[in-house]
Amino acid sequence: MILKRTISKEEVKEMPKAAFPGRIHVIQTESEAQKAVAYLQSQAILGIDSETRPSFTKGHSHKVALLQISSDECCFLFRLNMTGLTQPIIELLEDPKVIKVGLSLKDDFMMLHKRAPFNQQACIELQEYVRPFGIQDKSLQKIYGILFSEKISKSQRLSNWEADVLTDAQKQYAATDAWACLNIYHLLEELKRTGNYELAPEEEATEKVKVGSDQQ
Repeated sequence: MILKRTISKEEVKEMPKAAFPGRIHVIQTESEAQKAVAYLQSQAILGIDSETRPSFTKGHSHKVALLQISSDECCFLFRLNMTGLTQPIIELLEDPKVIKVGLSLKDDFMMLHKRAPFNQQACIELQEYVRPFGIQDKSLQKIYGILFSEKISKSQRLSNWEADVLTDAQKQYAATDAWACLNIYHLLEELKRTGNYELAPEEEATEKVKVGSDQQ
């Protein structure tokens, strides 16, 4: 497999859309959260992400509304605006036996800590994890495009994550983001194990350097 170092927005735009193929469960009560976490703690590796209602007023922000945690088969959407950050979720985030994979985790945890204190463990940050593979892009959309030649839609990012009922489009978007992190991790682990990859030639980078020196 040939890995590009970077990919353009235009290239990503032309790719077919990725979509989580498994079951999506919306969690709106503490008892539902307890059952969901019991299942999630039986998994070795999970993908995680979060969504916050956008604020269009300067200086005003909202707390995290949704925490999505995905296995290969199921994604659970925890509606934190309804339940808060419950003890079962905190126990999962602190569980050293369950690996949690995400992108921009520092931002996610900073927001989650505003809901309750906890000490996250066994977390893998994909922005750092892709570096040894020569991938320079940092966004989920671009990393996924490089590895799978599919695009992660961002159409629902600024929708209302505190709505009474989440739309099917919101649920699919949220689940796909968490699952995509897991998918990236699985593929990179496989490439690391087999060594079956090489970096694309740095023709574009060389060309940019040449143009830059011509202008000096």
